[in-house]
Amino acid sequence: MTSSELLAQYGLDGMPVAVALTCLFGIVMARSHLTYWAGRGVERGARFEGERRHGPGWWQRTVDRTGRLAATPSARRGVALVHRWGWIAVTLAYVTVGIQTAVFVGAGMLRMPYLRFTLASIPGAVMWAIIWGTVGIGAVWGALSLAAGSPWGLAALAVVVLAVVRAVMVGRRRRTGRRLAAVAAGSTHAEPVTAPEHR
Repeated sequence: MTSSELLAQYGLDGMPVAVALTCLFGIVMARSHLTYWAGRGVERGARFEGERRHGPGWWQRTVDRTGRLAATPSARRGVALVHRWGWIAVTLAYVTVGIQTAVFVGAGMLRMPYLRFTLASIPGAVMWAIIWGTVGIGAVWGALSLAAGSPWGLAALAVVVLAVVRAVMVGRRRRTGRRLAAVAAGSTHAEPVTAPEHR
């Protein structure tokens, strides 16, 4: 499928590809920055809220829900990535699947300076817009075409994708289990680990 056919599918035929990519860039920048500010809000709310519980019931439920979300393994992983890699984690998060939101929220929770976050976001958002504006949307339409032509072909593709995802997840669990076992075995003489300095 050519890029002009692809744009026609979205009702954007006749629109230059650069305009479509600019729209995608704007969308992903808005999403990432809103997510960053949500993380800043979580951090600020946790600091402000502390032990004092005040506000209407809906606010307390929101604070509780946000606290549970911030304690998930995904959120902790995003914070750890930002701790370790700083602004580079933000830039590279745009070309990953599954950790974007965690990294953006983590950057907000760690109070990464907004200018640094913005400067790190620009190249990542450009990469995201180019990938989704060309290859990504083409892959989605290819899968839809496959489904329209052969539902069994799409089912086979889904099984392969799920098998790869499962293999990756099982491998991660095994590595994590071995790492935890090694830490537990040597924990009697281990020194406490401190969080690295934010870059």
